[in-house]
Amino acid sequence: MIKKLLFLTIIVSLALTVLPAHAVPGYNPHQGDYFNYYDVINLTNSTGASYGYTEHETVNGIERMNQVFVNGTVASNYTYTWNWSNSSGSTQNGKQAGNFTWSSASLQYVKGNDSQTGYVKPLYVWFYMDNSTQPSGTFRVLNTPMTVTSTSYSYSLASQNRYVKAIRAQGSGGYQRNYGGLFNAAYTYTTYSDPSTGYIIGYDYVEQDTSSTASFTWTETLYVTTTSYPLTAGAGPSFLQQYLGLIIGLAIFIIFIAIIIIVIVAVSRRRRSLPKHTYSQVPIAPPQIDLTPKQPPVQQIVIKEVVKVKCKYCGALIDSTVQACPFCGAPRT
Repeated sequence: MIKKLLFLTIIVSLALTVLPAHAVPGYNPHQGDYFNYYDVINLTNSTGASYGYTEHETVNGIERMNQVFVNGTVASNYTYTWNWSNSSGSTQNGKQAGNFTWSSASLQYVKGNDSQTGYVKPLYVWFYMDNSTQPSGTFRVLNTPMTVTSTSYSYSLASQNRYVKAIRAQGSGGYQRNYGGLFNAAYTYTTYSDPSTGYIIGYDYVEQDTSSTASFTWTETLYVTTTSYPLTAGAGPSFLQQYLGLIIGLAIFIIFIAIIIIVIVAVSRRRRSLPKHTYSQVPIAPPQIDLTPKQPPVQQIVIKEVVKVKCKYCGALIDSTVQACPFCGAPRT
């Protein structure tokens, strides 16, 4: 009986050694897993003492899992090349490579890392998470606590021009950046991981840096280009979501044109209702002033003298101008 119990204890111990230490078992990294990635880093929106200054950097890299041990430790190596330039005309480029180990159980770097500097320990890997983590579940990326917001997010993978299903998580934080002076940096980190493996598909990093004399924005966008494991196709946005911006823009344009037409019609009607003005080129004579005294006209009395003669027949006095006597009717002459 004792031997049987001892045998069962040994079997259980071996099983615990082989099983990963995840709180909820998820995908275990495999030897030969790898992904290639492309990273774009920009410094923009400079103000104050650094007004107008910009930087641009691109990175092409690969992370490869070379060996997986029973305790979950993964021996890996990394290689990347980079090209950097700024608005002052300076350019630089280079290549870096190395080996490191990390734990798929604790998700922390064990020995060395893939060229991560400026972080404090414990330092968590940026390229892998427990794919069994559910919405509202938490984990860490480098030094940032992350919260899963979706386990079926449709991520637009620019390198393959398609949507793939992803675990979306987001976190934020702050620190002091020494970049030609001390800046207070506040950032938001959004990651997209493969639901079937937990490996990174892409991330967006946005950081705002401010000091007493200057400020700038630091952004970083990374996405995988090829992977050793298949990515699950995503649904992508609906037709309405895809063209929502265009539809809204068109509606605003139509409303704008309608307002212009209404204003033109209103102004035109107003002009037609106003009375027309007539202009005369005939000068208006000034008022005449009558200086004649206002007196009644003088009446003139004309006295007419008439010569009287005697009628030869009856002797009556008659006018010398008549032809016959008004008394007897005899002719005057």
